[in-house]
Amino acid sequence: MYIPSAFRVDDIHALHNAIDNSRLATVISQGAEELQASQLPLLLVPDEGPNGTLYGHFARANGHWRELAENPSALVLFTPADAYVSPSWYPAKAAHGKVVPTWNYISVEVRGKVEVFEDKERMLQLVSRLSQRHEAGRPQPWAVNDAPADYIDSMLRAIVGFALPIERIEGKFKLSQNRDIPDRIGVSTGLNQSADPRDVELAGHLGQTLSTKP
Repeated sequence: MYIPSAFRVDDIHALHNAIDNSRLATVISQGAEELQASQLPLLLVPDEGPNGTLYGHFARANGHWRELAENPSALVLFTPADAYVSPSWYPAKAAHGKVVPTWNYISVEVRGKVEVFEDKERMLQLVSRLSQRHEAGRPQPWAVNDAPADYIDSMLRAIVGFALPIERIEGKFKLSQNRDIPDRIGVSTGLNQSADPRDVELAGHLGQTLSTKP
C-alpha cells in the first residue's frame, strides 16, 4: 500500500477498530491461473497472535477457498469509510484558487496465510459469533439456534471456514492531514452538511485529526 507519512497509522488498536467498523472485506489471492477475489464479512479476534486473527467463510461453491488451500497467502482490504472532497470547501479556493478535488478515506491492508477448515463445530462457532456481532443492538436479535438444527446442519455443509493469523497490517487514514487547519475545518464542515451519512461518518474521523499539524 502506498502510504505518505502524513496518512500512516501504526496504532494497532486504531487499525483493529477500523477493521471492526468495516462491513465487507475483500480477500485477494493468487490462484493457479489468475487472481481471485471475494467480498466477505469477517470476524476479528484481536488477542489471537501478535496482530490478531481474522475468521470468515466461503460458500462451498466458491472455488476461491480451494485455491487458498493450495496457495494460502492472502491480502485482505478493509475500507470502512470514504468520501469525495470538493475543492469548494477549502478557504484556499477563494484565496488563490490552486485547489483540486480529492478523496478522503480510511483503508487497512492485512496480509497472512489462510488456514481452511471444514470442522462442523468450529464452523458453527464461527457463524454464531458472526451472527451475534451483526445482530447486536437489534430489539430481537436473531441467533443461529433460532433455526431448526437440521437446517443449520445443511447450511454448514454449504460453507467452508477459514482463519487468517495477521502477519502484517498497515493503515492509511487519508483525512486531509496534508492541508492547513482552515482547509481541514472546511472539509469537516462540508462533510457534516452532506445528506449522505457516509460523509458525516468520515467527518467524525477527520475531526479527530484537527489538532495535528500538516
